[in-house]
Amino acid sequence: MATARPLRTHDGGLTPVVALLGLAAAAWAVSVERMSGMDMGPGTDPGRLGWFVVTWVLMMAAMMLPALLPAARAGGGSAAFVGGYLGVWTAAGVAAYAVLEGVRAAHPGWLAWDSAGRWVAAGAVLAAAVYQVTAAKRSCLDRCRTAPGAAGEPGAAGALRGGLRHGATCVGCCAGLMAVLFVLGVMSLTWMIAVTALIAVERLLPWRTPAVFGVAAALVVLAVWIAVDPGTVPGLTLPAAPMGGM
Repeated sequence: MATARPLRTHDGGLTPVVALLGLAAAAWAVSVERMSGMDMGPGTDPGRLGWFVVTWVLMMAAMMLPALLPAARAGGGSAAFVGGYLGVWTAAGVAAYAVLEGVRAAHPGWLAWDSAGRWVAAGAVLAAAVYQVTAAKRSCLDRCRTAPGAAGEPGAAGALRGGLRHGATCVGCCAGLMAVLFVLGVMSLTWMIAVTALIAVERLLPWRTPAVFGVAAALVVLAVWIAVDPGTVPGLTLPAAPMGGM
């Protein structure tokens, strides 16, 4: 059975680091071009499924690969490992897209921003803050900060399975933060950058507990700010139409 071992930055050479950072930088550049002018705030139309999937994969490469560096190096940084990892995130994005489109298709008028939409957004961000301090989050984060062992799983197939497992763990770890991204504007470059920074803080800093609680505190502040005075929240685009009808 595969075991887990602590992440070590000296397991591999510089090649995986350069490759992943280069891929992440390219993904950021293309994401900026594709998402320009798309942010309509909470309830942003994600576009057609094919367009969204391509954009989502680019977003995940941009957002997640920098935080994946230690795990990828410990696991060899292979294309199969990264491919499996991004494959799980792609499936998660398609599932989120289906939920979002289902809500939009229902045209729930009560989700209009000037109705309950503002409070729903604040509540979702607050729920993400609460998730930060749950046992489920702690368990996922512990595994996400640990490299999957490769014993008994050599070659590309083993690396792929390792990437799939690690991706599933990281989806569980980042579920709350990704929900915040969807709630505040899935096509917002501002919130994409903010969520990326929060993920990096809790995934890469050596002080795990302070980082997790710091992210939770930041989300609580954001939730209260949205509830009290959303117009002054930096980077938040206030929607001009009901969340379900854009």
